[in-house]
Amino acid sequence: MSRARHIVISGGGTGVGAAIAARFAQAGDVVTILGRSAETLQAQGLPYQVCDVCDADAVRAAFDAARAAQGSVDVVIANAGAADSKPFAKMRAEDVTAMLAVNVTGVFNVWQAALADMQAAGQGRMIAIASTAGLKGYAYVAGYSAAKHGVVGLTRSLALELARTGITVNAICPGFTETPMLERSIANIVTTTGMSEADAIKSLQSGNPQRRFIQTDEIAEAAWYLCSDAARSVNGHTLMLSGGEI
Repeated sequence: MSRARHIVISGGGTGVGAAIAARFAQAGDVVTILGRSAETLQAQGLPYQVCDVCDADAVRAAFDAARAAQGSVDVVIANAGAADSKPFAKMRAEDVTAMLAVNVTGVFNVWQAALADMQAAGQGRMIAIASTAGLKGYAYVAGYSAAKHGVVGLTRSLALELARTGITVNAICPGFTETPMLERSIANIVTTTGMSEADAIKSLQSGNPQRRFIQTDEIAEAAWYLCSDAARSVNGHTLMLSGGEI
């Protein structure tokens, strides 16, 4: 009998990462979640490794430990990310660097740590949770949008490089998704503009033709599809979950 797949998910303690981890675990896959907070990771009840995706050495050590505990990695989902909102005129170079570090370099570190296992197996799935901000611009999040555009570029380039190896590389690009990160964004809008919470929510939902936020289970199911045999020819793709926004 073949072994269960080993799925490694960064940012697996909350929000989208937690939903993806639960989806794969419920289906019988072996899951390792990564994150910076042991307490948050423990709450998911899944095997975990603590690391900051911006630290390449820490990521490699986490993958080595995950591999030793649960076997070689078959699927890697780079979900860890962060968003910062600020008018461009008030941004500093450090703000852009911070967005690139977690959203682009973090994806690079996680993918690179998993690659050798997949190359040895002659198959694998690499997924980045990007954003519609990787496909269009949004005001006041120039650094975040630039970083997510970088994730899309990384995805498309690596997909071509690995196209004949049995490994696929794709990005999921959701619109505004109902997560703790979105809650912080709404609170920031309320604080900086004086807008009511209801109006802040309405303003963010207005860009979605369905006038709603994306749910984490929708992203989890998209990831599940991309890791299925049915998606074996889907490569270098940016799967938009946006209600028709773009």
